[in-house]
Amino acid sequence: MDTRGEGGAEGIRTFPFPVELSVGGVGMQVGPMGTEHTWHPDSAPLERVHRIDFHIVMLFSEGPVRHMIDFAEYEAQAGDLLWIRPGQVHRFSGTGGYRGTVLTMQPGFLPRATVEATGLYRYDLPPLLHPDEAQLSALRSALAQLQHEYEDTATLPLSLHTAVLRHSLTAFLLRLAHLAASSAEAARGQADTTFTLFRDAVEKGFATNHSVSAYADQLGYSRRTLVRAVRAATGQTPKGFIDRRVILEAKRLLAHTDMPIGRVGAAVGFPDAANFSKFFHQHTEVTPAAFRAELR
Repeated sequence: MDTRGEGGAEGIRTFPFPVELSVGGVGMQVGPMGTEHTWHPDSAPLERVHRIDFHIVMLFSEGPVRHMIDFAEYEAQAGDLLWIRPGQVHRFSGTGGYRGTVLTMQPGFLPRATVEATGLYRYDLPPLLHPDEAQLSALRSALAQLQHEYEDTATLPLSLHTAVLRHSLTAFLLRLAHLAASSAEAARGQADTTFTLFRDAVEKGFATNHSVSAYADQLGYSRRTLVRAVRAATGQTPKGFIDRRVILEAKRLLAHTDMPIGRVGAAVGFPDAANFSKFFHQHTEVTPAAFRAELR
């Protein structure tokens, strides 16, 4: 086991799949979340940042629960699922509240064809999933059947028991993968729409409004939604997008008009000429006067 500490020169601690805790030593576990559930044979610092080398799927029966995955905070409600993949950095909430069913799975437990069909290593897919009522009902039934097969070690020899588990797990993961892919497609469509509205609002308001929160309020989105949409569309933050538009307009005015620099600043939302010069230099590494001089 890698017992390196969190942070520091030695990196983030990584925990392997706890085979010794699974029923029959198979490469998966499924059972209830809560204080009675043992996540690892060690006293793992679950409220500190750590990695895992296996899959975790949590289906919540209560909420909200906040959980960090790859340095992004997610808030899960009752009926939501969190899918954490091997190698991802995550941290459990210090406030607890984890209730529902948890599935853990060791890499290699399923055959390659199933791994590809279920998108087990699609790190581009969203970790937080919001099934609708019909999807949730089907996922709960599939997970309950999987848990029943997992706990039933008396009716089949181990080899057949393991084979049945793989088939039941595959059925659950196929449903989960479909939900994840559909959620990603819907999120991309939403992001496209959100970014388009944001872009249009910035185009109309950049001369007076440089506030991300103000644009979010104007459009009826949370700041987090706006950040995700703009980053998906441009690779930038909303603030970076606004600043680039302001700088572009300032350059146009400096290059194509004889307006005094103070008036150029005021035209792009900086009544104070010194603040405008500081902003312009920060983003271009030249002063407004030097930029204009280079073009004359």
